[in-house]
Amino acid sequence: MPGARISIVEDLASVAMHFAAVLAQGGHDTAIYGSGAALRAALAAGPMPDVVLLDLQLPDIDGLDLLESLPGLAASAAVIVVTADGSMPRAVSAIRLGAHDFLVKPVAPERLLTTVANAVTARRLAREVTAARALTVRDHFHGFIGRSPLMQAVYRAIENVAASKATVFITGESGTGKEVAAEAIHRAGGRRDKAFVAVNCGAIPENLLESELFGHVRGAFTGAVENRLGAAAEADGGTLFLDEICEMELKLQVKLLRFLQTGSIQRVGTSEARKVDVRVLCATNRDPAAEVAAGRFREDLFYRLAVIPLDLPPLRARGDDIALLAQAFADRFAAEEGRTLAPLDDDVIAALLTRAWPGNVRELQNALRRAVVMARGPRLTVADIGGGAAPRPPANVAVPTTTGEGLSFEGLTLDAIERLAIEQAVARAGGSLPEAARALGVSPSTLYRKRERWAAG
Repeated sequence: MPGARISIVEDLASVAMHFAAVLAQGGHDTAIYGSGAALRAALAAGPMPDVVLLDLQLPDIDGLDLLESLPGLAASAAVIVVTADGSMPRAVSAIRLGAHDFLVKPVAPERLLTTVANAVTARRLAREVTAARALTVRDHFHGFIGRSPLMQAVYRAIENVAASKATVFITGESGTGKEVAAEAIHRAGGRRDKAFVAVNCGAIPENLLESELFGHVRGAFTGAVENRLGAAAEADGGTLFLDEICEMELKLQVKLLRFLQTGSIQRVGTSEARKVDVRVLCATNRDPAAEVAAGRFREDLFYRLAVIPLDLPPLRARGDDIALLAQAFADRFAAEEGRTLAPLDDDVIAALLTRAWPGNVRELQNALRRAVVMARGPRLTVADIGGGAAPRPPANVAVPTTTGEGLSFEGLTLDAIERLAIEQAVARAGGSLPEAARALGVSPSTLYRKRERWAAG
């Protein structure tokens, strides 16, 4: 096996020189760094090493903190932590952060060479797999459908971040598949057998969101008739996905930041703290940097969450993915309806490709569902798909009439007028309730509650 480039991060010169001498005998090239800052400078200036031997006790930074602050390191190089016998729990924590293996001081030369050889082999195999995947065009990936170059890049990014514990901030327009991306990260990583818990921060009233996230004890507030575990505790060992994170009020952002920093939760109504092991993913269809600049989102929380950014492309930028998605949706909904439909005609595909799809994949999905349900023949037509106009109000909602003096709401109740205004705002927003709420000047949770009430009634 050819030699590897190995970075030794160790502040004790005698130990570092011993490691370097042993590794040189094994044919490896070594570089020694006496601090975390020295390693950072080397990583910024030069090529990525194959292996990093990382001491956990550095003069300027704790080794675990260094590893956590460099999420790309463990993804690109095999990190082997070197620890004293008494810090084994910390070595295990390093493994959870992506380290390949650990060594306990004093390290026997044979043990050092074997561990490094195994790490180099594993890293080279991983790179070969990544290179092979980069050459393979996939049209399906953990719930996604699409073979465009933009989606191939998304698939590779998800694979790269899946094994890490670092937080991922998913951005993209409404309907681009942010929750699908979060579930894909969960399923592609080591937590796939544990819980995936999603919380829509815009769908829950502000006064209940803290309880939804962290739980409460009975009697903590009016209506708390029993103990509640909370989403963070339910996701222990797995993944917590916070959708529409920019809808969270500032006071709760402080508590979320504390949770991310300490890994501990405190249920409403109690002072008892509980440690949980969760990977946090979050998403928004807003521009988070603009939200920070406007003072609506805490800057420290943003940088804590945005360790790894993942931006999903809009459907209009994905080219022929539109046809691939449309056919997949048509097949799925036809099966659900017990129907057999012919493949989509070229004129239907052409019509779909010319539309802007402001609601992205969600809008396309709704259009195909509507077409499959309403079409009478074995083939969908351009008329079945529709021309992209805003959907009509629900059938049981009265509509205003037009008179010579303008719009008349005569005969409509206040509730009917309100419902009409909300449904039209949602249609203009491409199906996005948070965007519709901003246009109407209300909280998204207000729209979610009203629509749930209408659906139940």
